[in-house]
Amino acid sequence: MNRSEFILATAVILFVAFCVGWFASWLVNRFTRVTRADIGELDRMAQALHEAEETRDEAITYLQQREAEITNQLSQTEAELRAAMDGLRDARREAEEMRSYIERHQLG
Repeated sequence: MNRSEFILATAVILFVAFCVGWFASWLVNRFTRVTRADIGELDRMAQALHEAEETRDEAITYLQQREAEITNQLSQTEAELRAAMDGLRDARREAEEMRSYIERHQLG
């Protein structure tokens, strides 16, 4: 094989390798191309995700408002309980004073 044939054979081999690489690249791009249906599906999924996030935010806001209301009610109930306990303590003390008074007057 002389020098010209070697150069020609090398050029043909490189050209065939280039063509095979280009064809493989074309196949990969052909099969991995994003279709309009895929883009539409992605848009629908993005919209659904956005709506789910809005719903979650509304639920969090509602729960925070509800928690504030319940905390307020608890504070009011505790204040009423303290007032009732103070009233009961005063009533017991007054009843004990009345008993003492009655016992002193019955004995005296």
